[in-house]
Amino acid sequence: MSTRTLVSEEEYLNTSYEPDCEYLDGVLVERNVGDIGHGVFAALLVGYFGKRRKLWNITVATDVRACVREGRYRLPDVAIFSGPKPPGKILTTPPLIWIEVLSPDDHPIRVNEKVEELLAFGVPYIWIIDPETLESEVHTPQGRTTLADGIFRIPGTPIEAPLKALEED
Repeated sequence: MSTRTLVSEEEYLNTSYEPDCEYLDGVLVERNVGDIGHGVFAALLVGYFGKRRKLWNITVATDVRACVREGRYRLPDVAIFSGPKPPGKILTTPPLIWIEVLSPDDHPIRVNEKVEELLAFGVPYIWIIDPETLESEVHTPQGRTTLADGIFRIPGTPIEAPLKALEED
């Protein structure tokens, strides 16, 4: 859903919105912030990764504005960075993992558009999760993979997140 009022990038970056909006070439785009299931599941993800931040040398953030290209700012539900917190107030380099927890109002075409934009930005792992069914898929520059076993893994690292175990953690 867009408010068709054009806003300057400077105004967007210096204004707080409740809830925060994405900014796409001058247009504020309301995010589907989801329902209680969405919020609880996103919190579980943050808790899971947060508990392992030192072990895996990662930083976990939510709802941080990311400049994915000139004039376009997106907001991940959860972002995971390698190493320490990135510098600055706005994310200008891709996180290791960008997690989108689907909301009931999310539309596949918009989600796919966002995935393509994030891949072009250089995000190596984009994890899309349906919090109701726990169906999920991972998008990488090599393609899309459905997680048949429900476990997100990054090859060559200890990073592993079993969806069903999130509530037990």
